[in-house]
Amino acid sequence: MTNSTDPDSDTDATADTIRIAFMCVRNAGRSQMATAFAERERERRGLTGRVELLTGGTAPAEHVHEEVVEVMREEGFDLSDRTPRAITIEELRSCDYVATMGCSTLDVGEVGEDVDVRDWALTDPDGQELEDVREIRDEIEGRVADLFDEIERS
Repeated sequence: MTNSTDPDSDTDATADTIRIAFMCVRNAGRSQMATAFAERERERRGLTGRVELLTGGTAPAEHVHEEVVEVMREEGFDLSDRTPRAITIEELRSCDYVATMGCSTLDVGEVGEDVDVRDWALTDPDGQELEDVREIRDEIEGRVADLFDEIERS
């Protein structure tokens, strides 16, 4: 996550910081994959100083799902050391975009009209066959790239 108060960051970039949250109930699968792909997109597009990423869940698991760790490793990501965390309504309210993964109980009214909330309605990868988890992973990768395309256009 980029710290918008980083003393090395450009003042103008800090003023234009875009905050994106990826959330689900357990924060152990889909939202972790989305965050990893978003970190890569942010770096590839030179948006490190402009895009801040958050991830969390409403009832976090103890660890990232093993099948998620495995399929993300195939794409060059190591999620084995990531720990699911809780995310608060206050954090979500501070975002420009919130992507829920399809299992959220988030009421759009809770975060306010200024936050662009999107439900990606993705299948839960927990306990799925690896081929199915790969399909979910690839769908997430495309959605994250599309979101960054949209951000760059605006």
